Amino acid sequence: MIEVGGILVEKEILTNYFLCDIEKCKGNCCTFPGIYGAPISEAEVPILETHTKKVEHILSEKSLLWIKEHGIIERTSGRPTTVCINHRDCVFVYYSGDIALCSIEKEFLAGNTNFRKPISCWLFPIRVTYHNDIMYLYYEKINECSTAIKNGKSKRIKIYQALKSSLIAFLGDEWYAKLLAAQKEI
Repeated sequence: MIEVGGILVEKEILTNYFLCDIEKCKGNCCTFPGIYGAPISEAEVPILETHTKKVEHILSEKSLLWIKEHGIIERTSGRPTTVCINHRDCVFVYYSGDIALCSIEKEFLAGNTNFRKPISCWLFPIRVTYHNDIMYLYYEKINECSTAIKNGKSKRIKIYQALKSSLIAFLGDEWYAKLLAAQKEI
């Protein structure tokens, strides 16, 4: 682990290869089994509540019924997460063929909203936690992303490179420049 601009960063973010290959993984990060959905910040809760209406036209009847019965947010240990359908698909997932995609991101890319998607989704496979009030970024390695690891290796793209835009959106250009400088030291 290293410190970059007051944030702890797991070295694997700088050394491991990773580049999503959605044609092969089929959007597994939005559908893999788990008890809870994507972690979201308290600030993102009202944003997601507002954006739910904006994406209803994209969602399946199953998602709409699940949202009606269970909502879009649940809490685990007081922390908000998105709701998942039967501990699999995020309620915001829609399918293009056999590929799971984010309805919120679709509306963002179409220019219909200024919110891309929850930062935890955008940063994945980087996760954010806190140790003694210090932010800590770590790599969550899951089997469902094995194609992304292979793709990253073949294209020589490391995690921090693949997630440059999301890291900058989350932590800023100045912080990312510090991360690049730290990477050279490893």
